[in-house]
Amino acid sequence: MQKSFISFLFSIIIFSGYSQPLTSGAIDTLVTRSMKAFDVPGIAVAVIKDGKVIHSKGYGVRSLNTMKPVDENTLFGIASNSKAFTAAALGILVDEGKIKWDDKVRNYIPEFKLYIPWVTEEFTIRDLLTHRSGLGLGAGDLMFFPDSSDFTLKDILHNLQFLKPVSSFRTKYDYDNNLYIVAGEVIARVSGESWDDFVEERIMKPLGMANSAASPDRVKDRSNMIDGHAAVNGKVQVIARSTLKVGHSAGGINSSIADLSKWVMVQLNDGKFGDNNEKKLFSHDAHWEMWSPQTIIPIRNGGSYNTHFAAYGLGFFISDVKGYKQISHTGGLEGMVTQITMIPELNLGIIVLTNQQEGGAFSSITNQIKDAYFGIKGTDRVKEYSAGRNGALDNEKKLLDSIWKQVDETKAKNAKADMSIYTGTFADTWFGDVSISQKNGKVWFDSKRSPKLTGEMFPYKGNTFVVKWRDRSMDADAFVMFTLDENGKASGITMKPISPLTDFSYDFRDLDFHLKK
Repeated sequence: MQKSFISFLFSIIIFSGYSQPLTSGAIDTLVTRSMKAFDVPGIAVAVIKDGKVIHSKGYGVRSLNTMKPVDENTLFGIASNSKAFTAAALGILVDEGKIKWDDKVRNYIPEFKLYIPWVTEEFTIRDLLTHRSGLGLGAGDLMFFPDSSDFTLKDILHNLQFLKPVSSFRTKYDYDNNLYIVAGEVIARVSGESWDDFVEERIMKPLGMANSAASPDRVKDRSNMIDGHAAVNGKVQVIARSTLKVGHSAGGINSSIADLSKWVMVQLNDGKFGDNNEKKLFSHDAHWEMWSPQTIIPIRNGGSYNTHFAAYGLGFFISDVKGYKQISHTGGLEGMVTQITMIPELNLGIIVLTNQQEGGAFSSITNQIKDAYFGIKGTDRVKEYSAGRNGALDNEKKLLDSIWKQVDETKAKNAKADMSIYTGTFADTWFGDVSISQKNGKVWFDSKRSPKLTGEMFPYKGNTFVVKWRDRSMDADAFVMFTLDENGKASGITMKPISPLTDFSYDFRDLDFHLKK
């Protein structure tokens, strides 16, 4: 009876109330439905309109281990939403006359080097922020993702020269994290203080973001932090917390909707803040650069918002939605995903933070709220995105089932095959060594520098294996393809993810291993 009544009320909201902004009660219902549909333990949502926070609330629990509630001050890892803070920090330095957006990176980091020498010499600070380097999607992310790798900032700066481009410089959008790490180092070398210190002192402190921190290890009060969650063998559970030893300028900030509302308000207010807007975080010119298209992103389907154009600015995505300019970004780390969206012409900001690595939740919440302000009627984004996600998961299951069926068939045929021909230590120029060995009659993959990448290998077809990672929360099993020398011994390895749903930061496709002599 109660469930039917709630459904009835929601149907009224969906079909008759969306010409007006959603009430807090309607948002409560929306978030509850989204949490259930996408199996998310905890979510925090804030809505900012006309310079005021009109909704700020936590839902569910911070952790399935503690079952403590989420509130407006609960800290989440905001991941790539940190990139806008890096752009703003550079904007502050531009305002102070210490750098220019189009200064060459090597003016500040002489050891900076990319694969193509002339690109190295021409690369600017602006290029660090705009995903147009020529490197492939997520190139080199395995140097810091998963979070147990031992790569240092010095290692990353050195290894960039080994990442081969997949397109010409400044011709194509491909999302990149490592160059934001370099951008953070520019800030450090120009300002004389770490990126972490600069962002906390020059951005968070003035705005009153008292509970936020530039990285997880700098959080002073850890009593109200989320745990990350992921589906492991079909059941959502707590997974190891992401630590990001390097890469804070690309995705390290921990914050809450209470603090991020202040960040969104200063963005919507052209850098001004304070009781009478008497203070300025960054100038109008710096803000204009951040919110201006820098790299075109092709649009092939305008979708329900009739989007014609999309681009990346400096730390933000920019697009048109229903005739309005939209400024937005998402963020994803192990066990958590987030989204910040702004519609400047409506003076509207929406923040959704979640503690499960399932993007359908923040998309359904954000877009249903947007629909209300756009006057779009009759949509049910939870139902729409849930159906799409379930369809993608069904297709993935069929693919994986067929692969493991083939593995079983190969195992039955090759029960006595000699696996020693595949063993040895293999090296990639930027990722380092992996060991392929036999343990108790099983073939095993072990990365030296990223210990999370360890798992049993199963013969698939020919000289191709499937590696099943021991940490099942990673959801990134991969093909391992061997090349053999003239004696029939493995001489090289390439890899690629099995599932099309694998996070792009598992950039196995960029690895090229050769047997160490």
